[in-house]
Order: sequence, then C-alpha cells, then structure tokens
Amino acid sequence: MSIRINRRQFLTGTAAVGISITLPNGVFAQEGKVNFYNWDTYIGENTIEEFESSTGIKVQYDLYADNDELFAKLKGGNPGYDLIIPSNDYIEQMLDAEMLLPLNRAKIPNAKNIDVAFMDPSFDRGRKFSLPYMWGTIGIGYRKSAVDGEVNSWADLFDSDKYSGRIALMNESKTVLQMAMKYLGSSINDWSDEKLAEAEALIIKQKPHITAFAQDNGQDLLLSGEVDLAMEWNGDILQIMEEDDDIGYVVPKEGGLLWEDAMCIPKGGENVDNAHALINHLLDGEVGAGIASFINYATPNTAAQALMDAAYMENPAIFPSAESTSVSEASVYPGAEWVRKVDEAWTRIKAAG
Repeated sequence: MSIRINRRQFLTGTAAVGISITLPNGVFAQEGKVNFYNWDTYIGENTIEEFESSTGIKVQYDLYADNDELFAKLKGGNPGYDLIIPSNDYIEQMLDAEMLLPLNRAKIPNAKNIDVAFMDPSFDRGRKFSLPYMWGTIGIGYRKSAVDGEVNSWADLFDSDKYSGRIALMNESKTVLQMAMKYLGSSINDWSDEKLAEAEALIIKQKPHITAFAQDNGQDLLLSGEVDLAMEWNGDILQIMEEDDDIGYVVPKEGGLLWEDAMCIPKGGENVDNAHALINHLLDGEVGAGIASFINYATPNTAAQALMDAAYMENPAIFPSAESTSVSEASVYPGAEWVRKVDEAWTRIKAAG
C-alpha cells in the first residue's frame, strides 16, 4: 500500500508511529474514551492505536478540513469533543469566546519536551490553554515541469494569467485574503477597510483564472495534474513531494504565513482526564518523531527532533530559512467585527462571476 493511500484514506480510522511505548503518566489514563477532532492527514500511522493499547482509552477520531469548520462546529456549543488542534489566531478567537479549558500541566509531564521558544506565545501567554503540536508556513506548491522559470511570487497566483485554469487557492477565507494582502505589500494583520477591499478586488479580478478554492486538497489537485500551482500548507506539499519529484514548494519573496497548531481542550467535553492523557502521549519523544516523519511538518518537540534524521531537520520546506521567516508573519485575531467583515468579503468573492 502506498504512502498516499495510507494518508488520504485514513478518514475514520487510526493514525502513526509504528512503535510500542509505555506512557509514563499511566495513572492519568482513566477507563473510557476520548473524542479527538483533528485535521485530515495530521497524525501518525499508528499513533491512536498505540495510545489505545497503552491506556485502554478508546479514541473517536473525527476530521475537519480547516479552522473555519472547526470554529463553526464548536461556536454553538461543543457537540462532545475533548481534544482539538486549532491554529494560533483561532486559539485567540476561542479564548475571546471563552471556549477553552485551562490545561492541568501536572497531568502532562511530557510538556518538558517542548522547545522553550514555544512556551510563551502572544496568543496564549504562559501556555495556560494550549500546547504546541506542529508549526510551519503557507506558500506555493508547484509542478516544476509546468512552470515557466522560477516560481517565487504570489503574483503567479493572484495577478497573472500565465497559469490560467491551473491555479488552486485554499478555501480558508482569512488566509486567502491575507496572502493577497501580503502580495499587495500590506501586513497580513492590517484589516483596515481599505486593505481588505484591495485584497478582495484583486481576488475577484483573478477569479476567472482560478480552478478551485480547494477544501484542504490543493495538494491532491497538484499531484493529479489538475493544477500546476497551489496555495497550501508546507507539510501537505511535502507529503506529495515524496511521491513525485516534479513537485516543489516555495515561500514567495513577499513572504508567507507562519502558523502554529496547538492542542486544546474545549469546554463541554466529558473526558477531560483522558484528553490530558492523549496530549501527553502526543508529546512523547518517540511518538512525536513518528508523527513528524509521517506528516512532514516541523515539530516543536526537542525530544522528537533528537530522533529525526538530517533529511528532515535540514529541509528548508520544513524548517524555513531565516530569510523566509523574516518576511513572513503570524496571523493575529483582531476581534469579532473583523470576522463579520471577512465573511462578507468572502461571500462577495465566491459569488463573483
């Protein structure tokens, strides 16, 4: 069975490491279950099976395509999820809406494995409500044999007919607008009416050349040959680069988006102790290394990094260069009024002919 099938057809099953471990915090493993809501293709091959075997806790593993779907699912009341992995700015948004429980760090001894550089982010000071899972960039995946010269600018996606009908953008409203703002020379966190209108107009103008607003499958469209350029998460492109050496990835010269996904426990779940046990499992060094090597995202887990080979640690598509990070930005949640503006702009973009 190919890697592709393993990753893409894991829709309701388990997920990643292929190793056997004994959890040091077995005392916290209570009988019962835990409901885990995660991104597609974002776990190791046997991670869940190993957790279930080690603890006796059954995992219900459900998938979402993007942060908007996750937030929409929970904002009206948690339907029963115990562990979620939102991105940094959505964690801010959830904290603003009082949707998250504080973590009990005494139940997560493997938190010691996290790089100290990640332990006091602006979106969750002191890491009271979240612990980091993976981090990375959003940039451009492309088919080397189909592009003309070097791909190094968002212009190829937002302001050119060179690849008309061969372009996929993400289906995340905020992210697409932010990358358009980045191309136009603005900060991705400048949500003034003027900057938002400029980004909206640019995307609407470019829309005849856009093949799809991909629902977390831009990499699939690129791999199948349906598009030649795709805005995507770096790890998703890296996964298909393993299967097709004609695929490349770049953070454009204007900069991209720096993101972090983190583990959080939403209010309303019934299995809080089991959620803590699962977080601790995911932060184990061997488990973290297995996940990172399978999904090809950058781990903030130093114990996991120590087990990784040079091909992983020295890959600039996983750990971006200082030059790339210097021109890239992390997204900040600017408040509820901004959500309304973005939603309205996105509705107009989607409705445009």
